Parts: sequence; C-alpha cells; structure tokens
Amino acid sequence: MKQVIQSRKNGKMALKEVPAPVVKAGHLLVETRFSLISAGTERMVIDFAKQSLVGKARARPDLVKQVFEKAKRDGFKTTFETVMARLYEPLPLGYSASGIVTSVGAGLEGDFFVGERVAMAGAGIANHAEQNVVPRNLVARIPEDVSSEAASFGTVAAIALHAVRNARVGIGEVVAVLGCGLIGQLIIRLLVLSGCRVIALDYNRNRLELAQTFGAESSLDLSGDCIEETVREMTTGRGADAIIIAAATKSSEPFQRAASVARDRARVIMVGMTGTEFPYGEFMKKELNIVISRSYGPGRYDDEYETHGLKYPVGWVRWTECDNLAEVLRLMQPAQEFVLNVSSLVTHRFALENVEEAYSLVTSDAEHLGVLLKYPGAKETLSPPAFAPLADQSRNCVIGAIGGGNYAKSTLFPKLKRLSGVSLRTLVTERGFTAEFGQEQFGFLESASDPAVIMENNAINAVIISTRHDSHAKLASEALKAKKAVWVEKPLALNFQELNSVIEARNAISGDCGAFLQIGFNRRFAPATIGLKAALSRQAGPKVLVIRVNAGAIEASHWVHSKHQGGGRLLGEACHFIDLARALLGFSIIRVDAKAAVNTDGACDDAAISLSFADGSLASILYTARGDISSGKERIEAYAGGASYLIDDFRILTASGDSTLSRWTGNQDKGFDVALQAFVRAVINGGPAPIDETELIETSSATLAVMESLRTGQAVELN
Repeated sequence: MKQVIQSRKNGKMALKEVPAPVVKAGHLLVETRFSLISAGTERMVIDFAKQSLVGKARARPDLVKQVFEKAKRDGFKTTFETVMARLYEPLPLGYSASGIVTSVGAGLEGDFFVGERVAMAGAGIANHAEQNVVPRNLVARIPEDVSSEAASFGTVAAIALHAVRNARVGIGEVVAVLGCGLIGQLIIRLLVLSGCRVIALDYNRNRLELAQTFGAESSLDLSGDCIEETVREMTTGRGADAIIIAAATKSSEPFQRAASVARDRARVIMVGMTGTEFPYGEFMKKELNIVISRSYGPGRYDDEYETHGLKYPVGWVRWTECDNLAEVLRLMQPAQEFVLNVSSLVTHRFALENVEEAYSLVTSDAEHLGVLLKYPGAKETLSPPAFAPLADQSRNCVIGAIGGGNYAKSTLFPKLKRLSGVSLRTLVTERGFTAEFGQEQFGFLESASDPAVIMENNAINAVIISTRHDSHAKLASEALKAKKAVWVEKPLALNFQELNSVIEARNAISGDCGAFLQIGFNRRFAPATIGLKAALSRQAGPKVLVIRVNAGAIEASHWVHSKHQGGGRLLGEACHFIDLARALLGFSIIRVDAKAAVNTDGACDDAAISLSFADGSLASILYTARGDISSGKERIEAYAGGASYLIDDFRILTASGDSTLSRWTGNQDKGFDVALQAFVRAVINGGPAPIDETELIETSSATLAVMESLRTGQAVELN
C-alpha cells in the first residue's frame, strides 16, 4: 500500500510503497478515503525534521537533556548509535482521517462492522496511508448524512471542541479567539453553536471575514488600534469572559493581548503553540487562569486508554477524546438546526499521488486552511447543508412528470411549484385532457400522453413518476437509461424481476452524468424522524422499534388491491415503514418474517412484520386496516440504552430516560417538503442521490420479501 513518510533526519517527505498493516485485537483495519493535512501542526513537524542536529537541539532542549542522561547511563557510543538510528527512522505523517472498515479485530465483534464508515484520530495511527489499523478509542462511526470528506476534519474539530470545553463558557458569554486558522475557525463555530458571543482576532483579513461567516460577532485586525476599547464597549466594560489562543507563533504576543482584553478572573486557554512569557502583573491583578488544552481531550497520551481500550468511568470523565470525536461528527449532520459546516474550510484537494505538491503548499506562505488528500475509491464530496445556497444557480431542475393523480395534484405538484430552481416542463398522463388540465393548473410548459416525449427531451433532467404501481419499475428504468434523475413514488417494483430491471438500468449509467434514483420515502426526512435518529445514534448496542400503522380500510375493489396494478397495500404502503426502520437504525436488514391476519373483507391489509438488522437490532411493524382512524394513524416507539422514545403521528417526539433529547411538538410533518427540496437540490448539483440508492434497493427487496414470507410461511434471509 502507499503511505506518506518523512525522514526524521532531513525532513524529506515521500510517498512510499509499504506493506499493508494487519488487523489486531481491539483494533479496526480501515481503508482510508480522505485525510486532512493540518497545516499548523504538520508544518511544525516538517520544519523541525528539516533542521540540522544543532537546530533540533536548540528547538528541543528537553530531548538534549534526555540524550545526556542516556549518555551518562549507557555511554557515548551507545547513545550516539541510538540517536542516529532514531533519526533515520521514517516518520508517518497525518492524524485526522476517514475511511471504511475492512476488518474487525477480536473483541470488537458487534461494536463495528465491515463496510461502516468511520473517522479516525491519532498521530502515527490515522496516517496519510491507504490503510490504517486504529484502536477502538480513536475511532468514531460517521453519521449517515455526513460525508467522508467532512469527517476527515474530525480530529482537528475534536481539538477545537476540547478547547471550548476547557473555556467553560456558555450562553451569552464573550470569548475572544486569538488566531483564525483552521482550528481557530472551528473553535469560533463551536462557540457560536454553544450560544457564546465571539470576538475573532487575527492579522489576516480573509480569515477574519471567514470568521464572521462562521458566526463571530466581531472580527478585529490585530494590526489596528482600539482592540481593547472595542472589547470593553462590547462587554460594557467587563472584558472577555475567556480567551482562547489558537495562534501558532514563537512570539508571546497572544498572552500580552489576552491580558489586555480579559475580564477579572477570566480563563485563558492555550491550544496553539506560542511563546509562553506572559505579563505577570496583569495576570496577577486580574487573577487570570491559564489552561493548556490537551489535544482532543481526556485519554490523549494515555496508552492504556488509546491503545488498550481502557474505559473511563463516565461519572468522572464524561467527554473523552473519542466522545469529542463522535460529537463533532454529530454536529456536522446537515439535518441539525445549527451545523458545524466545514466545507468553507477546504481550500485545496490533492490526490494521494500528488502529496508532495500538497506539502509544498503547506510549507509555503500561500494562503490555505484545510488541505485534503483524496484516496483511490473516494468518490464522496462534501454534502451541502440543508437549505444551503445552490451550488450552480445556472442549472435548474427541469421536470418531466408522468402521472397526474390525486397525490400528484394535491402534494407533489403544488410543492414543486413553490421551490426555487424548479422548471415544470412536461406533464404526461394516459388521458390527454387530464394532462392539459394539469398543465394549465400547475404551469407546466407542455403536456402529452406519451412518456417518450419526456425520455427523449434532453432539456429535462428530472422525472417524477406518480403513476399506478405496475408501471413504476418500467418508467424508472427508462428514465435512468435516458440519464435523468428519477423520483418514483413507492413501491419501486411489484416483484424481483422488475426490481432487477431497475438495478440493471442504474448500473448501466456512469456516476457523473447526474442521474440517480430516489423513491418517495418522505418519512425519513420528517423532523421527528431526524430527532429520533440522532438520539438513537447516541445509544450503544442494538435497538428495538415498534411501528404501529392504523391505516384505515380501503374497499377491496380499489385498484391498489389489484394483483397486477397495485400489488396490495402491504407492498404499496408498508414499504414506507420498512424504509423508516432502516433509516432510524442505520444498518442493513438481514431477515424478514411476516404473518397476516385472516382475510375477511377481500383485502390483505393486516400483517405483523418482523425485521432483523445486521447490528442485532429488531423492528416490528404492525400494519392494520381494522382500527378506528380517529385514534391516530402512525405511532413509532423505540427502545435503546435504557431509554424509550415515541413519535405520535409525526406531531410529537418524546423521550424517557434520555435527557439529551428535548420534547418536540408541532404541526404534523411527514417530511414531504424536505424530501422534495433534497431531490431538487441533488438534481441541480448533479447528485448524489439524497438517499443512498443501495438502501432504496435494500428496502424494496425487504418489502418484496414480506410478500414472499406471507406466501411461504417462512422467514426470508436477505443477502
């Protein structure tokens, strides 16, 4: 495998072909997708390595002292040989990366799974290498809606988070951040997310402007005057409640500046390496507290914790370095109301093969912040946050719609019409007059009765399919073959043959043509779902879901019950809740077992569906048409880690035993708006699909397995 190595002796850096590592107990083998070059930290390492022996001795007198002590103990010759051998040892670079688990070491079975995406931390561990072996306490699972590119910032973001924790500040307190480089910008954003008022201080105007986009209330150029006066005015004369030094300089100016802007008994947090001479008089008069922040948090530099998986008692150590890593990944989720969005911090991207060019940039004076290395197989880019500005305003979502039934007219078309960037081009229905009516009602440019009009129009880049169920797979396949993005209402297919035809059509197109597949599974986008999913992700171990759907009766003669057109309500509607369970638990469905109640009204509308998941979680779905609909339609209960959760008709989300989840209530919101917005945004940006397409196929396959289980009376194993 390829790995970036630096010589300790002369600082020369190279991309080497080295033997691949082997997984060991308590560790994961991870195939790297992205790694972050932290300009400040790694430049310091590189600059030190490039120095002469005399320069190294001057820079690290502590090491010189160790050498003399060893010489006294072991003799000059042995010591010299040891030092020279150490100097010739290769130095692995990198400490913040993301990738995919390819092997799980003994003792971690069930904790992690092959194929999972993880962020990894640690110098000498999360290396700039195609594969890394990472201990349990230096890795965290990446949330489903956070890209691997964003997750590669996890370690530096954890450093920033620990500095914020050390500042011990909260809502309304004023914090001055000295130094607006990569970690400084992350600190600013995390302080803002904590409700603090932030003053950004730096000499670089570009970085000060970026700090304001991250939420800094004030950004002050350190080369200007009136810094102290501005801080006093902002704090009504008190001074800053805390000062976080995130600068990298040999000068002690940051401590001088901290003393001048601090209030009485403020905390001064040092996270960047600077000169450490401080004005004793000012610090003493204000009784200032100095805290040197320990990298990513508790556990750092503790070999028992980092290497051997020691667990700290949570009652004494709530936020370890691993917890901090997991938390910043959670904050990166686009569905959060306030997001730790790192996209604007990426200034350069390089393929691994061009690593020398990347380090040449880092060690130069060129302007840069986050410099990323991209590895073979890494296809992800940073997902834009929800409701972010569109990437390309010149490209619209030009829609061709097939089907104009009640759902399309009442829900899809009105919502699409209101979205910016959407152009309603062509409406096709079986009957020409209904197409013409829909055209006039919703403002389509043209109407037709032949889907070929849409498939052959290169100006149309998105197809909405809301026809009866028997045509979904055929139309979706044709639209994919025409290289168009597809929104198809559920179900995707009525049988495995149809499902395979869609899979073949999707596999036949390249990933960069902008075509993708999305099924109208809106419930996974509902606010209650997003809140519950976040809560469940914080709970360790398997989860249990109970989903009750009181669907209400539909006459047996309705087309949805037709074997050929509709396939039945279990196929056409229960798939919503199979997908919901898949989204909430985040693991593959491996087994399906279903039982139906005796059919007494001509339609099989009552069934109990049991789903088993790869992590050991279970979901039970009870779908019935026999109840009183006034008692509510959909109820989702979840149990995990000693906590219980409830979603009631997507109007209420409550928790018991989990103080981190606040009660949510609102108007019923099943996620229709957000689902359509996500689809439109993906079309405009050229993909990827808002929902992982492999999950859509998996959910569709599991739904078909329900019908197979009902027919055979046996559980169905999914490959």
